[in-house]
Amino acid sequence: MTQPTRTRSQAAEAAEDAGSNTSPNATFGDVVAARFDRRDLLRGLLGVGAIAAVVTPRALAAGEARAAQGLAAQGLAARDPSPTRFPFAEIEAGSDTHHHVAAGHDAEILIRWGDPVLPGAPAFDPRNQSAAAQGQQFGYNNDFVGYFPMPGAADPAAHGLLVVNHEYTNEELMFPGLGRQDIRDVAFAGMTKELVGIEMAAHGGSVLEIRRTDGRWAVVPDSRYARRITAETPMVLTGPAAGSERLRTATDPSGRAVHGMINNCAGGTTPWGTWLTCEENINYYFSGALPKDSAEAANHTRFNLPNSAYAWGRFHERFDIGATPHEPNRFGWVVEIDPFDPTSVPKKRTAMGRFKHEGAAGIVARQGQYVVYQGDDERFDYVYKFVTAGRADSGDRDLLDAGTLHVARFDPDGRGAWMPLVFGEGPLTPANGFSSQADVLIGARLAADRLGATKMDRPEDVEANAKTGKVYVMLTNNGKRKPDQVDAVNPRADNRFGHIVELTPDDGDHAALGFAWEILVRCGDPAIAAVGATFSSATTKDGWFGMPDNCAVDGQGRLWVATDGNSASRTGRADGIWAMETEGQGRGTGKHFFRVPCGAEMCGPYFTPDDTTFFVAVQHPGEADEDDPKAAPATFEAPSTRWPDFDPALPPRPAVVAITRHGGGRVGT
Repeated sequence: MTQPTRTRSQAAEAAEDAGSNTSPNATFGDVVAARFDRRDLLRGLLGVGAIAAVVTPRALAAGEARAAQGLAAQGLAARDPSPTRFPFAEIEAGSDTHHHVAAGHDAEILIRWGDPVLPGAPAFDPRNQSAAAQGQQFGYNNDFVGYFPMPGAADPAAHGLLVVNHEYTNEELMFPGLGRQDIRDVAFAGMTKELVGIEMAAHGGSVLEIRRTDGRWAVVPDSRYARRITAETPMVLTGPAAGSERLRTATDPSGRAVHGMINNCAGGTTPWGTWLTCEENINYYFSGALPKDSAEAANHTRFNLPNSAYAWGRFHERFDIGATPHEPNRFGWVVEIDPFDPTSVPKKRTAMGRFKHEGAAGIVARQGQYVVYQGDDERFDYVYKFVTAGRADSGDRDLLDAGTLHVARFDPDGRGAWMPLVFGEGPLTPANGFSSQADVLIGARLAADRLGATKMDRPEDVEANAKTGKVYVMLTNNGKRKPDQVDAVNPRADNRFGHIVELTPDDGDHAALGFAWEILVRCGDPAIAAVGATFSSATTKDGWFGMPDNCAVDGQGRLWVATDGNSASRTGRADGIWAMETEGQGRGTGKHFFRVPCGAEMCGPYFTPDDTTFFVAVQHPGEADEDDPKAAPATFEAPSTRWPDFDPALPPRPAVVAITRHGGGRVGT
């Protein structure tokens, strides 16, 4: 039987689902089971029973008709039905070719793939693309969005710089007449050096000057701050691993100079005005074969290298892992960029560790250190934090080159510990394959394995709430948790819908080595007892969600969650933004605020300092429903939507959206 063609994001999901962590460390499922056996079974919070069967889309659809019974069946404690922190009118969950936002708000397209960024950039012509043009235009698949107020601006929330990551490319939607290339029967047959050059130019990031005039945002044309960063932009490696033998190549014998950043997913902004952009699934870009006796074999295997989702290695030797086995070690880092200086050289900060970084959101600790929380986005991988040695207000522009990387261990009693990844301490010694701090950081996953970190269900964004001191960990899903791990107090085998964990640092100090943890919510449809979702009873049929991915905490301390993985056939809804109540009687209540068009993923999200604008990013619109085996493959000529232009001559285009309230005021009120 002919297998349905997978979408690019489905292929990525499959790769992440594989996992590379074979360590004997406890999984988060083990921890939750042990903990809730003691605490929550007696309280009746999880009286659902052990569920070993896989929940099918048909079961999900049937559950919609049993919403009222389902909530009651879970024995959830009664909640305040009218949480007041999110007074907007909720939108209806669903899926169609358009985007939707809560009543009383505007959602306007700010910039799209191919729009001009640099002065003199050519107009977008999808049938006549080139690497030179793409290198001056807005890149593809915008993910993280950050906003920096313009120094001296009359209104800092109405004039500033927007920084945007460009994570990856969908060749089947970008190029006419091509179709998917990273599938077995095609094997990149249509790819050329010229097309690969366009893909490389569409990766990286953009810096834009933007201004709000008469209530509407626009990109400032010909700005002196405008910048495109690509897979070919010169960068430097800094920190403890810089110069390591394992970072040296024939073209860079110093081990300090590298071209480009790739697969930049989420990120962060710093108090000193820089942009942190995070390299995630870098294994997709490398092909070739590494000898099993190579010194890098264990390291690359732990990173799922090579993956060969792109044809770059055919035309650029540095992406052939057999020819340049050290090149992958030069990717997978947090990159720091000064958005106010377009001539500055981006810096890959090796002190922060090498893994599949989803984000790098930070907060100032009690003694002034800067603490950056990070998730490693793969099933059974870990949650990290980096604590600087110096103070955030020191004026040191290289603050992120010195500090300590930690990995989290979650204990069954609701406590947890941050374990330092420091060469020479504990098992991080030459006897276990670590000869220096550079080795620890390049092989951060292997080091964390040795320390006994807790295997998590795909940790993505991790954000601290400056108002409450709490930290929120988005755990997207884990399809590899086996039925034999299920028991009455942990009904999350084949965890397709993910959950959100809340951390409380000891003494309110984010530099502390200890913390307490709670599960804020288990995601999925509460109407289906087998799913085991734990949204509050105040959550409507539109307010629940699955697959939490990115998040934002606004200036009022409210949590907003962006999702990745919902679809019409999987959950009966597209991805989007949900408000998430974290305090009071309404805790655990979701409320639907924004919905992406079909085929798209929700990314971003970021607020201006006064919460009057909410920037979100819509990624890969137009893909086919990746969970529907009957869905026809999406192509340039036949996408599932032509959002945002709806022009038959144009393909769908990833875009950044600016959400504001009618007449002004804080978004979501």
